[in-house]
Parts: sequence; structure tokens; C-alpha cells
Amino acid sequence: MSTIHWIDAQPRSARWHSESGLPLPRRVVVADDRMKAAVAYRLACEGTALLWRGDFQNARQLLRAMDRRVGRTTPGAAGTPTETFRLYRRFRAHRARVLGKLLVLLEEEHVLDLRRAPDVRLACTEAYGPSGGPMAVALTELLGVISARQWREKGVYVPALGARVHPHYGVFAPTRGEYVDLVALAPLPGGGVRTAFDLGTGTGVLAAVLARRGVGQVVATDVSARARECARDNVRRLGVERAVRVTGPALYPEGRADLVVCNPPWLPARPASDLDLGVYDAGGGMLHGFLDGLAGRLEPGGEGWLVLSDLAERLGLRSREELTAAVEGAGLRVVDRLDTRPRHPRVRDTDDPLHAVRAAEVTSLWRLAVA
Repeated sequence: MSTIHWIDAQPRSARWHSESGLPLPRRVVVADDRMKAAVAYRLACEGTALLWRGDFQNARQLLRAMDRRVGRTTPGAAGTPTETFRLYRRFRAHRARVLGKLLVLLEEEHVLDLRRAPDVRLACTEAYGPSGGPMAVALTELLGVISARQWREKGVYVPALGARVHPHYGVFAPTRGEYVDLVALAPLPGGGVRTAFDLGTGTGVLAAVLARRGVGQVVATDVSARARECARDNVRRLGVERAVRVTGPALYPEGRADLVVCNPPWLPARPASDLDLGVYDAGGGMLHGFLDGLAGRLEPGGEGWLVLSDLAERLGLRSREELTAAVEGAGLRVVDRLDTRPRHPRVRDTDDPLHAVRAAEVTSLWRLAVA
């Protein structure tokens, strides 16, 4: 167990926890409302963590001030989209390291004992589980935990379901509806679909869409225990628990199916933490796992649906030729492809150094069958 140590009238210590994989702070000093943003930023850049013991709202203001200073180093567009992407990821990692040096202490039962602090006990219990004693976390992480609790309570409206899906902390939320719409509208295999697999189900949204489309039995898998719990919660909320079974952590469940759906992480780059796994997949491991196992898991006449953005191709991280070669190498053929354009807000963000790439992005549903 990693432990941080500091002096606050007397020596103290607490368990260190970071969902984003931030390293254990080697030096910790106590900070309060007297701390100036310039000093906090300098100390954080030098690697010193600041354990906040002042007013909670003032801590948020300090964090915003530090973020403005980090923002002055934001890279612009480089010579190629690949270079721009790598520079921007490097900047995001630097930003996370610097802002992650502002810490707060969760006492027993996840109590945040700061002036004007919200009650975070429920949010932290949902994210971390039962309290195991005092625990130090980055303020940025705690704000994410609070935000996740709000998302979980409010939910995300999914037009294809006519209902809300409630994401849990650490589970990729279906805020980009175009990939859900593709699965909702694609023609089902001609022989009918009695059984389907949803690989990497996340919130369970695609499994629920398939159930609502009349698939008799959907087996949804995920490597993440958080995602499996989240999917089961949403399956119950949506009233499709009799049609959907959630399992894992293996990618493929036992048996065969008439339809196998997979929406793998779209970018074949190394995730910085478990929270990145919904977007980044080093070497495209899940994509290749889906393709390589598909022919042996389809019933005669069945199809595999690969839902994938071409963002990796536009960033120079994977070519279309590599993708089609992987399909052919797995003994598969392309039956059809349905395309759609993104509608999320970043498409319109002209300040984003990757704006041109995002604006041109196409998300596709590849209908695959055994060659």
C-alpha cells in the first residue's frame, strides 16, 4: 500500500490513491487559503504535492488559477496530425501531473473535512467502495468523482432507447450517440437473430438496444468489474433483464451467436490509466481479439458488427489497409458498411488543435461475415 506523509502540527500519514495512475508524491506540504496561485504552480511543477486544509471553494479557485497557467503552454497544430496528437497527449499528461499535485484528504467514511465542502460520502463510496481509513486523492480526481455521481443520478438520454442510461464512475458514458444509432438502425441478419453477443458492453447501452430490437438473448461482456455492475444496473432500469445477461471478464462468452457486436476503443495508443480504456487500446488488442475470434463464434449466416471511427486513420495511428488486412486475415469478408458523421461539440471547437481531423471524422458500422 502506498502512503503519503506530511506534518500538520504533528506527523501524519494516509493511504495514497490515484485512479489515473499519478505517482506517489514524494514531498507533501500543507496548503491553505493563504497559498498564492503562482507559488502553488511553481511547487507543483517542481513535484511537490499540496495537501489542502483550507476552504473547499477556495481550493477549486486555486485549481482553476493553476490550470490557466498550465494552459499557457498548450501546443498548437504541428506539421502532421500524428505529431499534433502526440504533442497534445504529452501536454494533457503534463497538465494532469501538475494539477494532480493539489490534494485533499478523505477521512474515515470518506468524509471531506473542509470548510464549505460538499458531502462526498455517497459519491466516494460508489467510486471507491467502503472506506478503508484516511485516503489522499487529487482534487481533480475528487471533482471527477462528484461529477460522475451527478451523471449517474441524472443519466444520459439515448434517443434510440427513448430512455436514459446511467453511467457509473469509470465507465465510458454514451454521450456520442452516433454509434448507438448505427446499431439501432443497421439491418439485422436475414435469418433472424435469436442470440447476440455485445463485447465490451460498458454501460450496457448496445445490449439494451439489441434487446429492444427483439433479440431473444443478449450476452454482454466486459473486462471491467465496474462496467459489469453498471451494465446490470442499466439493464434492470430499462426492464430488459430477462433478455440480457452480463458476464466477464473474458472478451467472448461461451458458445456461438447469430450476431456479435463490438465497439472497441477507437485509438490504438497506450492508455495512461484504467480511465482511458474506453478510448485507448494499445496495439488495438481488443479490435484484433474481436476479429480473430469472430469466425469461430458465429452461427451459420451470422454477422459481426464492428463499430469503429476512422479517427485513428486520420491521425496516422492505423491505416485503412491495416484494418482491411486484419479483417481478411481473420477469415472474414465485408457484407456492407454504414457510415455517419459525428455530432458532438468538439466537432465545432475551432480552438482544438485537432479540429480539422475531428470535423472530418466518420464513424462506421462494418457488417462482417465468414469468408
